[in-house]
This record gives sequence, structure tokens and C-alpha cells, in this order.
Amino acid sequence: MSAQHIHILYIDDEIHNLNAFKASFRRIYTVQTAESAEDAYKLLEDHEFHIIISDQRMPKMTGIEFFESILAKYPEPIRILLTGYADINAVIDAINKGQVYKYFSKPWNDEELRHNIEKAYEVYALRKENRELTEKLLDVNEKLEFLLRQKLIS
Repeated sequence: MSAQHIHILYIDDEIHNLNAFKASFRRIYTVQTAESAEDAYKLLEDHEFHIIISDQRMPKMTGIEFFESILAKYPEPIRILLTGYADINAVIDAINKGQVYKYFSKPWNDEELRHNIEKAYEVYALRKENRELTEKLLDVNEKLEFLLRQKLIS
């Protein structure tokens, strides 16, 4: 899959960060942005995202709280946390509660972030392929069990 087919949602309450992210990555990826968790929820309902990137410190809800809140309904997207503050407790919570793939400090390095977006998508694609193969295996297994029962009956 080409990079343009990687769909990213970036959430940040600072409009200049949203604009900078879009300017840096919109030619490479399909990028949607949200100024709040509420806006992000609406976008999640209408679009499929492979990667979700969120700022940590936002009004009403932190990035970790947002990731934790979407985990049950949207477990597939890979989650990346950005923050302008070095807080080891936030890093630990991000990993444990929000199941965050990577944690980056602001300002981000475009090349490093791009590289990690590519790696995150590889993880997304491998997980998806694994789920699909597992479903196929279960289906084939059910069919084999059915055939075996039929053979034992006759």
C-alpha cells in the first residue's frame, strides 16, 4: 500500500500544531485533524484511521484519556502520543492505559515522525493480516470438523 493510503487522525488543541502537521504530511498521507476529543469522536464515526496521533495536554481530556476511551470501540488504529512536556508518569500511563505505540516530544522531527508513522502502519497491517488469517483458519477448522463428523456418522 502506498503511503497516501495511510489514514491519520491528528488531535491537538493548538491550531498552529494542526496546521504544521498538515503542512508536513498531507502530501504523503491522508490526514484529518481535530481540535478536541469531541471532534475526534465524530471523525472516528465517519472514517477509518490506521494511525491516531494525539497531543497529551488538552482541555477537558488528555491524550491518554482519549486513547483509553476509544480502545474498546476502535482497537485497531495504532496510537502515538505527542507532548511538549517531559512527564515520566504520562509515558507510563500512555503505555499501560492507552496502549500507545510511540511517545514523541514536541516539537517533533518530521523525518523521525514520518519513519515511525511508516513503522506504525506496518504494525497495523500485520495485525490486520493476522486477524484475517485467524478468521480463515477458524472457518476452515469448522468445515473440517463438520466433514469429520459427517464421515464418522456414515
